[in-house]
Formats: sequence, structure tokens, C-alpha cells
Amino acid sequence: MDNFKKPSLTVDIFIYNENNDFLLIKRKNNPYKDFWAFPGGFVDYGESVEDAAVREAKEETSIDVELSKLVGVYSNPNRDPRGHTVSIVFLAKGNFVDRKAADDAKDIKIFTFEEAFTTDLAFDHKDILKDIYKSLNLS
Repeated sequence: MDNFKKPSLTVDIFIYNENNDFLLIKRKNNPYKDFWAFPGGFVDYGESVEDAAVREAKEETSIDVELSKLVGVYSNPNRDPRGHTVSIVFLAKGNFVDRKAADDAKDIKIFTFEEAFTTDLAFDHKDILKDIYKSLNLS
């Protein structure tokens, strides 16, 4: 029964402030090394996706976040070159003053939507960003 392939489960976190500025991390590792991306990563066995999102945000940005909304689930089997991953994406609030790149992040930067839309982003994060833009009623 365990011979069936299963997708990996990941989370991505859109950490934003009252001005709708948000954080992206520069990836330290492949795939998409040196590309900007949402903080995120793999859900550990026995961990809820909400706990994974809070943990990954802290590990990569040094920020304690409060999840505010589920954006959606992104499951295109080709979204990650390492294999089929399903990502659950959350909006979160956090104190940008505490930001410091750590773990899988080599840098961290505050972006506006205008800047991010003209930046090469990792994975399908540009598509996710468009969905977030619409969900925040900015379009």
C-alpha cells in the first residue's frame, strides 16, 4: 500500500503590513536559488499546516506571525521541479522590524506589489501573488 506516490505538502506565507507592503525571501538553495519567493517550506509529519506556516515564517524571516486568512491551495503537479508539491498559502501579519533572513533564506526584502510584479519569482509565486492582489481588493 505504501508503494503509491504521494505529493509533498508545503506552506507559503504572505507576510504583509498595513500599507500592503510584504516580505519576500531570496532563496539560498536550489531549485530557484537566488530567486525571490514567499517564505515557506515543507509540512512536517504530525504538524498542522497552520503550525507549519508559523514555524516556516519564523525560521526564514525571524518574525512571529499571526495567520489572518487562507489564500488557497496550489496543486499543479509541475509547480516544483523536485516533484509534485501541494502548497497551502496563508496571509499573515508580523512586525517587519524583527525581519532577518535565516535558514533557507539568504536575504529578505520588503516589496510593493508593483515591484514584485516586475521581479522574477520562484515556482508559481507570481500567479499566487496575483490571486492575493485580487483577494485584498487592490485590483
